[in-house]
Parts: sequence; structure tokens; C-alpha cells
Amino acid sequence: MLSLMLVLLATSFPSPQQPPPSQAPAAGRQQPPPPREEKDQISAYVIGSDDVLNIYVFDEPDLNQSTKYRVDADGMVTFALVGRVRAAGRTVREFQDDLIARLAQGYIRNPQLRVDVESYRSQNVYVSGEVRSPGKVPMSGPTMTLVEALALAGSPTAQASAELIVVHPKKAKSGEPTLPDEDADAVRTKVNIKDLQIGKAGLGIVLQAGDTVFVPKAQLIYISGMVRNSGSYVLDPGMTVQQAIALAGGMNDRGSDRRITVARMINNKRVVLKVKLTDIVQANDTIDVGQRLF
Repeated sequence: MLSLMLVLLATSFPSPQQPPPSQAPAAGRQQPPPPREEKDQISAYVIGSDDVLNIYVFDEPDLNQSTKYRVDADGMVTFALVGRVRAAGRTVREFQDDLIARLAQGYIRNPQLRVDVESYRSQNVYVSGEVRSPGKVPMSGPTMTLVEALALAGSPTAQASAELIVVHPKKAKSGEPTLPDEDADAVRTKVNIKDLQIGKAGLGIVLQAGDTVFVPKAQLIYISGMVRNSGSYVLDPGMTVQQAIALAGGMNDRGSDRRITVARMINNKRVVLKVKLTDIVQANDTIDVGQRLF
């Protein structure tokens, strides 16, 4: 259910607008431009090797027999009339302006063309930890939402923590994720996964190339004694003793809310503490609900 919800959310985000080859603008007619914010993002995108570009020259049908061009491993694109042109390392706007200038040098009078990114294959984010398909996730645009990245990684597993961490490194490592404790200068953002599922948090987070979404393994607590279902349970941040006992089905008829203890490691020593229902639970706590005296 979680995977389906994430996929449905991810597919609801629009991808960059561009004319399909079979529906290229008619001669002399220019398609309505994409929204300004989206257009600015695409124009500022830095092209990389293996990206696929869509290049359309207005009023020049002979140059539009094919509008898709893959950036070669050496960063070059071969375009009609002008030959090999460097694309990698340039923004879309810079590459577009260079093509216009080259075509204007004796080939086409006042050339008008548009460059879009068909496929952002050179740019990736990373999803690691407790997800079904961890690894590199190709970006579908100049940026990617957190929901999209999780959906493409197959959603969190049953062993996932209640919180994930988005890591935006100051300088991304080539081909590898950056884990939360590996870059002291990285910006880290924690997001509650349940809140993300219901749209209360994380939807405004925008991932950039090189970012890592890290889903840690869940921290556990243990509940025993006079409860309906003893066992281990995933710790939610800020969970109270009362909430923890509710995970175990609540107290049984013999349980006492005045005889609750927690076994906790303090300074490498196991200490048993008497607690109240409103106290906060810590990772690896063992909660024991005692029996009523009468």
C-alpha cells in the first residue's frame, strides 16, 4: 500500500515540458513557452555526458528530421551543418546560444531554435539504507522531489526507521552516496516517514544531483509483562511510555499503570527505572508492565 501511495504521489508531479517529435510546432508557429520558473530551471541546468537533448530549429524542417541528440562520452554533440559542438559542462542556455551563433555564420539567416533536456541521464540522486531497491536513482528533471526518489527506490522496508535523513553535501562524491556522518559540512534534513505519507511533511524538499536520501534501520524497544502482545517494536521519535504500551495492544486485565519500569543502558550499565506513562522512551529500552496487587 505504501509503495502504491508513493508511486501515485510521484507520478503526479509534472515533468519538464517539451514538444514530442511527432508533434513538433508547425512552421512559423511557436509553442507556448513553459512556465517561467520551470524554463529558468531548464536553462540553468548543466548538461552532462549521456544526457539526451531535444533540439528544434524553427522554420527549418530539414533540420528537424530527428530532434533528439545524445551527449557523447566526450561531452560533444554532432549537429547538422555545424558538426561537433561541446555540450557537457555548459548550461542549456549556453549550449543553445552557441548553436544559434554557429548556424548564423553563413548557414541560416536569423536562426531560431530551442534546446530542452529530453532525459537527464547524467544526473542522479542516491537512496540508501532500508529501502527495497537502494542505489543510484536517475533524475527525471533538473530537480527531483523526495517522494519521487523514494518511489523509484521501491519505498521503505518494514525494518525502516520512522525518520529518514536527506543529505545535501557541499561537494558530492562521484558515483557514491554521501551518508549522514561522512560530510561535516553537509546540510541534513530529517523527515518523518509517516508524515511524508500523509502529506504533512517533506513534500517541499527538492533534491539536487548528488543528494542522498538515507533511510536508517529502525531503532527498537522491547515490551514485556502484563500487556496483550509482548515483543519488539519500532521506536517513533518522542514516543511516550503510554504510546509504546499501546503498540503492544495495551495492558491486559492484570496490568498496573503504577508498576511500570524501564530497563535502560546508562554509562554502559543496565539500570532499572520506575517510569510514568508520560515519560519518553529511548532506543533499546525494555518496558515491563507489572501486575496489579489487588
